[in-house]
Amino acid sequence: MSYPQLIISSCLIAGTFFTGCKQNATPAAKQEGGPVKVSTAAVKARSVQRVVESVGTLFPYDEAIISAEIDGRVEKVNADLGDLVQASQVLVSISDEEQRYILAQTEAQMRQALERLGLKDERDRVKDIRETPDARRARAELYDAETRYKRTRELVDQGIGPQSDLDQAQARFQSMQASYDSTLNQTRNLIQEVERFRAQLDLQRKKLRDATVRAPFAAFVKDRQVTAGQYVRTNTPLFTLVKIDPLRLRIEVPERMAPWVRVGQVAEVSLEAFPDRQFQGKVWRISPTVDQTKRTFVVEALIENSKNELKPGSYARARLQTNKMETIKIVPARAVNYVLGTNKAFVVKGDSVDARDVKLGDRFPGEIEILEGVEEGDLVATSNLGRLDTGVKVQIASK
Repeated sequence: MSYPQLIISSCLIAGTFFTGCKQNATPAAKQEGGPVKVSTAAVKARSVQRVVESVGTLFPYDEAIISAEIDGRVEKVNADLGDLVQASQVLVSISDEEQRYILAQTEAQMRQALERLGLKDERDRVKDIRETPDARRARAELYDAETRYKRTRELVDQGIGPQSDLDQAQARFQSMQASYDSTLNQTRNLIQEVERFRAQLDLQRKKLRDATVRAPFAAFVKDRQVTAGQYVRTNTPLFTLVKIDPLRLRIEVPERMAPWVRVGQVAEVSLEAFPDRQFQGKVWRISPTVDQTKRTFVVEALIENSKNELKPGSYARARLQTNKMETIKIVPARAVNYVLGTNKAFVVKGDSVDARDVKLGDRFPGEIEILEGVEEGDLVATSNLGRLDTGVKVQIASK
């Protein structure tokens, strides 16, 4: 075949192709062979109780990471993955030898300070600072110096004693006054020191208690992150505990349904793991804000899980029965056809149809709610929808 013949053949093939495309793209309105037989149904009004349906995820009621509060070597681990632990149950024992030595040292310092204050027990308190041993001794010395000063002054006034003795007695008296004031200040400082020792003792006793790590509440072990013999430091994670009875179901609800949802509403929950069962719960928390990107708000429901059948992280579907009653427009589900990204219903008027874009609402068994696009009483086609378009001639099939 020569080059000109190749060009002509290509053109003929292209022409045939485009001609075929045009024939296939003929709209349904340009029909041949008579009207399309269709079944019809009327758009009905129905009063319904609104139900909020959504999907979400199950979360534990409580989850806590249990960490070490002191440094030390782990002596014993008493739980593992999946174990049910009770509140205050010992999970980990950490060596407390160093903590006991520090506690003994602090207690010795405390006893020494208490003796200086004349106290026998760390719970005792100084009632009168002037009655402490150091203050009584300083007061006695001050009284002795004052008495000698007064006696010497009387002798000098009578011309019996020398002036040098009076000067010496006066100096000693003033020195004892300063010493007494200093002793009172030192005693006050010692009282504060005792308070500091008390705080240190309380802290050290807490550290000693922290060597035994206990469960804060009854829960299951989600993860164990420690082994016997391991040296841990403060804030080292040891266990992750989860409380799974009840569970929290978190779902997202469209903002238009905000007036329908209330705390205390019953939630019917279904899961893929239990296809033939439903679980009951109640709305517990409602978010006060709407997510601006998704136009939804978060609702949490508490789901009973006394048999520990449900697992956090599972996917779940929830139905919330509301008190919202509305009159809605209903058509058979087969009356709606999805075409090029839009939902269409075909309203029969006389012997032709009018294609309408419709906005869908809730779905019911075999039926669907129409929010916009048709009115109550309109007659819509329910068969041969793929052959229908605006202007297509139709014949209603006899029932």
